[in-house]
Amino acid sequence: MMISPLHQTALATPTAIAIEDGRDTYSFSTLSSMVSNLAMSLQTQGLQRGDIVGCLSHNNLEMICLYWACIDSGWVFLPLSPRLSNSQINQLIDTYQVSWLWTDSPGRLTDIAVTHDLNVSLCMQANPSPAAVKISPHIASNIILTSGSSGTPKAAMHCLLNHLASAQGSASFIPLTANDAWLLSLPLFHIGGLAILHRCTLAAARIVLRNTAISLAEQLQQSTISHVSLVPTQALQILTQQPSALTRVKALLLGGGMIEPQLIDSLNALNINAYTSYGMTEMSSQITTAKANLAGHHGRPLPARQLKLVDGIIWVKGECLFLGYLTPQGVSLPVDEQGWFCTQDKGQLNDKGQLMISGRVDNMFICGGENVHPEQLEAVLMTHPNVAQAMVFAMSDPIFGHLPAAIIDYVDNNGDELVGSADINSINIQLSELIEQKLARFMRPRQYFNWPKQVISSGIKAPRKLIIAAVQQP
Repeated sequence: MMISPLHQTALATPTAIAIEDGRDTYSFSTLSSMVSNLAMSLQTQGLQRGDIVGCLSHNNLEMICLYWACIDSGWVFLPLSPRLSNSQINQLIDTYQVSWLWTDSPGRLTDIAVTHDLNVSLCMQANPSPAAVKISPHIASNIILTSGSSGTPKAAMHCLLNHLASAQGSASFIPLTANDAWLLSLPLFHIGGLAILHRCTLAAARIVLRNTAISLAEQLQQSTISHVSLVPTQALQILTQQPSALTRVKALLLGGGMIEPQLIDSLNALNINAYTSYGMTEMSSQITTAKANLAGHHGRPLPARQLKLVDGIIWVKGECLFLGYLTPQGVSLPVDEQGWFCTQDKGQLNDKGQLMISGRVDNMFICGGENVHPEQLEAVLMTHPNVAQAMVFAMSDPIFGHLPAAIIDYVDNNGDELVGSADINSINIQLSELIEQKLARFMRPRQYFNWPKQVISSGIKAPRKLIIAAVQQP
């Protein structure tokens, strides 16, 4: 048993600033009191140990307090992306039996079928609170939704110990002190965002909330941010708009997508201290980390992580390894007899033992730091009455890394082949709108291709590689 890291830091450095939101700052002592009072207030509403608490919100003070209140009370924190449609939220609520939900957009509650909606803001008081309770770092603390090769969301469950091991390993390579400030530029429904909370709390460092009223580059220039995590797309945009914005940071951690050599060149030219990382939700964020380099390696495993290659596929284990996936049958941890987890990523080690990533085993690709699974988009596209077959693949893009493209077998209302270009253009517009409605705007295909009739399938499934190659021919 232990006291929450938040309360430990509040006792050790009570006046240190924990959160800066642009208008106000909150010390660790104040944040500790707010969290304790929030936990007590929500307990009176009937929440029980082990309950899943949904949180549909953008990053903000309330969301951070709710997370730490869940740690204190033994509730399981489930952050949900505001990009999800209400129908997707309802499906998740039903699948994982979520009875409690807080959202920063209460207007959405009219279309969300949750038993209890929580009012977090009214419960956050900084009044004196009783001594912090002792907690177990081994029980489930949160769920992060991640997708498998089928595109169906998987509920990856972690305990506090996973996060603490991850944060301590990160600090061994990227120093973080009580005088530092890390910009919370990644959402808390991503493992990279949640990892920032633990890193800063252990180091008594400041979390700076994103000010969406100004650009990311402007915020970096106007504040005393020392550390920032960015996906390559964000870094490229800043270097294009205001390259000097990154010159003041002590550390820039890049992850979540392919990193082009020209980005590394630009960062090196400005003497920006940049790092690259290979990580995943199931390993509580970073697995390996390295100084950004043109050799393309991502370094060696950090402390509390182990990594090996089996037939070119990366396997991992260690204290950072999650508890497993929450399923209707319980928690399932898919590891082998020795506790190794298969990442489904291809990789190789160079002569110095540093990890090089070769790509995904499945069809997933990354668009601007977001995972895109073709099967998920294809399922939505196939719901349109004028689509007989659909196949989604990644097209290279210098800004986003990859962008979705779709190959469509168009049919008319009678199911016959559709050949009119005007009708096809109209259908493509409808398909983009359908993706935006059912999934998210960034997932819409940027280009559509006609299904190549010359490719003959010899089996039940369409030959994906042959079909994609056919539409890419000049």
